[in-house]
Amino acid sequence: MTPAWACFDYEPDKIARNAYAGFLLDGERVFPEDSLKNGNFDVIVSGERKGVGSSRETAAQCEAFSGIRLAIAASFAPIHARNNINIGQLMGDHSLLEQIEAGVEIPIDMFTQGYDPVSKMVVHYGGLFPLMKAIQSQKGLISMNKTPKRAMTMGEKILAKHRIDGEEYVVPGESIWVHVDGGYSHEFTTAQVHWFLEHHYGKNYQINDPSKFAVFEDHLIYADDVPRMVPFGKKIELLREMQRHFQQHTAVKDYSAQQGVSPGICHQVAREKIIEPGDFIQATDSHTCMGGGSNALAWGVGATEYAALISSGMTAIEVPESICFVLQGTLNLSVAAKDVMLFILKKYARNMDTLNRIMEFVGEGLQTLSPDERATLANMATECTARSAIVEGDERLLSWLKTHRSENAATLKQKFVFPDKNANYAGGVHTIDLSTIEPMVATPGIPEQGIVSDPTNGMLIRELDPVFIDIAYGGSCTAGKIDDVDMYAQVITEAVRCSKKVATNVQFILQFGSRYVADYAEKQGYIALFKQAGVQIIAPGCGACIGCGPGVSETEDQITVSAINRNYNGRSGPGQLYLASPFTVAASAFEGKIVAYSPGMFEQS
Repeated sequence: MTPAWACFDYEPDKIARNAYAGFLLDGERVFPEDSLKNGNFDVIVSGERKGVGSSRETAAQCEAFSGIRLAIAASFAPIHARNNINIGQLMGDHSLLEQIEAGVEIPIDMFTQGYDPVSKMVVHYGGLFPLMKAIQSQKGLISMNKTPKRAMTMGEKILAKHRIDGEEYVVPGESIWVHVDGGYSHEFTTAQVHWFLEHHYGKNYQINDPSKFAVFEDHLIYADDVPRMVPFGKKIELLREMQRHFQQHTAVKDYSAQQGVSPGICHQVAREKIIEPGDFIQATDSHTCMGGGSNALAWGVGATEYAALISSGMTAIEVPESICFVLQGTLNLSVAAKDVMLFILKKYARNMDTLNRIMEFVGEGLQTLSPDERATLANMATECTARSAIVEGDERLLSWLKTHRSENAATLKQKFVFPDKNANYAGGVHTIDLSTIEPMVATPGIPEQGIVSDPTNGMLIRELDPVFIDIAYGGSCTAGKIDDVDMYAQVITEAVRCSKKVATNVQFILQFGSRYVADYAEKQGYIALFKQAGVQIIAPGCGACIGCGPGVSETEDQITVSAINRNYNGRSGPGQLYLASPFTVAASAFEGKIVAYSPGMFEQS
């Protein structure tokens, strides 16, 4: 609903001027600047999964600061719903419309039906900060029930361990206060976090414990080189300056760019340097859930919630339900974890089976997936409109962690969390035979014709009509890890061996997720190989998936096959975007059209 450029203002009232700027028809804005605010509307009505996407709460702020007093939808994406509650925005479903149209007075309790006790308090206090201030002056506002002993899922066990009252169990739907181990923000969000803290606590505000919190310069690292972003250069630089000020003020870990080069995408670097098994992590980005690949529980929050928790060291949550995926078998040679997630998106997320639930991955099939591939499973939980995802730990994860941590193996292993044998999964237990998964894409959709532009639009590549491409992009937090680079290299090696180069009129771009990954690629000799094949190499960072870096389409007729996680209309430029695995992206770049990779394919062409 709110494109990247509209978020370069960090004060909510300024952001609201561009409410719904991302809604386009024939290339034109449906809602011109200030139109929502000047419309004097009280209620906004939407369909299913309202607000799915980024954890930046700008979409919610656009409505609230344009005078909207009530948001109505068939269902809300969990992060968006949480953001609405935190800023004091009322929500309801379509059943309230008749009463509203009839002018019937609706009591406040009608808008909090089904809410946990803390969320009800947030609404009654008018937002999260008023409640937090009340808690600081009246400790009695925090009260939690004793939960009986019960079998628990991995996510439930982590939340139980973090309860501030010391109770040992939780149950879905229960409202609890928990300690937060760590988190992070980036230059797209930090300025607003600072603004909220200064606005509510004054210029001398303090945070609870900076030791495991961080700031990253990654999302806008290439924005200066994108023609459509050039007009916003001063605002982008201000966001960077505000983040530097916040870091100096708070002493959180600093992952700023050095000589214009980012240390990497926050989610990847957080895996490498911050997140450990059993952690509860919160950060201002919806793909924070990627940390679940390391047997941790992590999810994205808005700036309001992050500012409150980094200030106090704790946060209130309603314990989510869970859904379990038991993985069996082994992936075929041309299939990756990205294809598994495209399958889950189509089969389960589209039916909202994963909505607001913690997705848990277990089973013998996990042992065939590397920690990097498991991170892909966790990363795309937010596209499933899940609350988060968590993957069971094992010796493969332990081995990976030992290469990135100073702790000994025994200490790390003790932190692993496993589900109880008879844990209850409200979303069910679903078995997936990895050997049956085929290469897939998520198609762009046609919003103007009612065909949603969404990662749930999955299709088998073998059933896809010929789609000729202009851009192939490999990178992002989803597909810029070491294993992803190995996949690109496997395809490119075969192509070069057969004297193939990137297809004429195709721009093939590869971007590393972190400096660690880039160094690995250099040591493996991949950089020279990629350049020999005609691939454009980009230093670590984010950008393409939010329209702020190389790999973004420039015209509506351009077609991109991309390894990123989202294909929402206009998110990565005005063209059409197909989501695919690293294997598919690389193979398609050489063929000039979307194809599934198969070993030896170039010898036959």
